[in-house]
Amino acid sequence: MPKKPTPRTVEKLVQEALAIEEQSAKDAGALGFVARCMVQATLPHSKVKDNFFQRRNGNFQLCLVGNPTIGLPYGSVPRILLAWITTEAVRKKDRTILLGDTLSSFMTELDLVPTGGRWGTIPRLRSQMQRLFSCTISCNYADPQGNGTAGLNFMIADSYAMWWNPLDPNQVGLWQSHVSLGNRFYEEVVAHNVPIDRRALRALRRSPLALDIYTWLTYRMSYLSRPTEIPWEALAAQFGADYSNLKHFKPEFRAALKKVLLQYPNAKVGEGKYGLVLKPSPSHIQVFLKPPVD
Repeated sequence: MPKKPTPRTVEKLVQEALAIEEQSAKDAGALGFVARCMVQATLPHSKVKDNFFQRRNGNFQLCLVGNPTIGLPYGSVPRILLAWITTEAVRKKDRTILLGDTLSSFMTELDLVPTGGRWGTIPRLRSQMQRLFSCTISCNYADPQGNGTAGLNFMIADSYAMWWNPLDPNQVGLWQSHVSLGNRFYEEVVAHNVPIDRRALRALRRSPLALDIYTWLTYRMSYLSRPTEIPWEALAAQFGADYSNLKHFKPEFRAALKKVLLQYPNAKVGEGKYGLVLKPSPSHIQVFLKPPVD
């Protein structure tokens, strides 16, 4: 069963949602971007035993292969990290992204508070950065008419360096920490990105499922032209690879969706006979997006 949010948690989510309503993401300096290919299918929610992971969204499939000595990325941290990296690439039009002089300054960019220890944010961030920057990603699309397939293979990073002292997050590194994005990934995110409100990510950062639903809804509502019902089985294939069956997936999805709708109240979403019903709604970010090619 999903954990019931405390009154304090609900109040915080509501206050953050009200702040988003009062000021646009662009005016608030909170406009961000995520890679479209990582919205249609997403990273694991929890740790994966194997070094292979896949999600499916209709005819689109995302596959991840990890370094066997490092493992695959999972959870909220790599999602937040990907959004920050994509935003920097879109804004600066540069494959090489500087990560900051100190670990604490970089973590501030990600809205993370530096804490040490085995379960602290510092070791978790370093681990997830290594996992994300070391995995190979494959995106595949199969034509529903059986006329052919298309694919894109890439790595997030061609190279990376983290020259921070984890025992002293305020210490300036001897060299500049950076990540050089893979050329194919860079070209993909610059050409095909989804605008999001980074304040919503901040509010939802404790739930990787809520982060996934938010970015997906923002993308879908940007081009949805008629009511669409998405079966629970399809939603589970896209979002719920970590759950054993629909009985476990549905309550988790519903709980995460409630949190998302607090941040995105204009999204017209309900339940139908077979699944989730989406109705044309204002995008959470009011910019023009080209509809995807079917």
